[in-house]
Amino acid sequence: MKQAIIECRDVSKKFLLQRSGSRTLKAAMLGLFHRMPLREFWALRDVSFSVGEGETLGIIGANGAGKSTLLSILAGTLTPSAGSIRAQGRISSLLELGAGFHPELTGRENVFLWGSIMGLSRGKMRDRFDRIVDFAELRDYIDQPVKHYSSGMYVRLGFAVAVEVDPDILLVDEVLSVGDLSFQKKCLQRMDDFRKRGKTMLIVSHDMQTIQAISSQILFLNAGRVLGHGAPDAMVGKYESHLQMAHAGVMRREWGTREALITQVSFCGTDGQAKNEFLWNEPVHVAIRYQAPHRIEQPVFGFSIADQSGHPLYGNNTQNEAVSIPCIEGEGIIRLRFPRLPFSNGTVLFSVSLHSADHKTHFHHIDNGYPLQISAPFGFVGSYLPIQWEVPS
Repeated sequence: MKQAIIECRDVSKKFLLQRSGSRTLKAAMLGLFHRMPLREFWALRDVSFSVGEGETLGIIGANGAGKSTLLSILAGTLTPSAGSIRAQGRISSLLELGAGFHPELTGRENVFLWGSIMGLSRGKMRDRFDRIVDFAELRDYIDQPVKHYSSGMYVRLGFAVAVEVDPDILLVDEVLSVGDLSFQKKCLQRMDDFRKRGKTMLIVSHDMQTIQAISSQILFLNAGRVLGHGAPDAMVGKYESHLQMAHAGVMRREWGTREALITQVSFCGTDGQAKNEFLWNEPVHVAIRYQAPHRIEQPVFGFSIADQSGHPLYGNNTQNEAVSIPCIEGEGIIRLRFPRLPFSNGTVLFSVSLHSADHKTHFHHIDNGYPLQISAPFGFVGSYLPIQWEVPS
């Protein structure tokens, strides 16, 4: 086990936000005399993790997940509302475009200013100055005020300084996406060198390919909470599955006369534990609960499975399978069992229906309402068919 350089224990961060409402002149005047109500917003809730010496922690999640807030707390620009953080060594951060730069000062002056903030003498920064300027490729602009720099120039100078002050911990928040491709390659090489020297990094990025390649471990945040922490491949897969599941929810459609209702659909494996993630070929048990205020004769329960775009893969019903249901009334449950799910990696959308035997009355349909995540051990498209190849000798 490597020595923990960063330890976060149950870190939470609360902001107080003013409630949205009318911004009329009257409302503004009343606000001078009456305190406007505030609402609590928890950007982070009970976040715990540790990072060892020489490790790189990638932090992923959708916008608003709390990634930047977490890095800001680690950098010391925000304080947690609860929990504790322990970090050993000097921290250098590149958290947002131009953070730490004074717009009226030149690039040269900002380099020395940043060095002094990091506790380095002017002599030490003078020794590193040429390396900083050459890496940032700003020799012709270093004596210009940084307020005239482009976003790419800001990033190049900021990254060059952040690395050259030789911190023990480097925090990087998405800003590398601003630079061009050649500069990104230089940054990745520098970060690789940084890691080989036993330094610790925490990086936020939406570029899954890059963050998966450079991270020792990945922290997956969602709405301020930890949804996963572990190996890069597993966490990126979990994040992508989460995005697919969220997208699937947008495709849900519900309709029918509602003379009878499907009130709940749940899925579980052979152990009886409810879940929505299954391995390829794993048995799946489905429980469909219904409610019929009045007696309905000869009802038909059906289902279908579609891919994540809504294209049907398979469908069937009790009538086709000659399963007789004389009537339903009140609350009840019907069960469906799949010996295995033969579908490939990704999300499938499960739909359920309840209609009359003559198909003229549709009591309740829930289309694409239940996304299931399937993990297959090898690649194929659609449904798996057992086949045999013959190669002439």
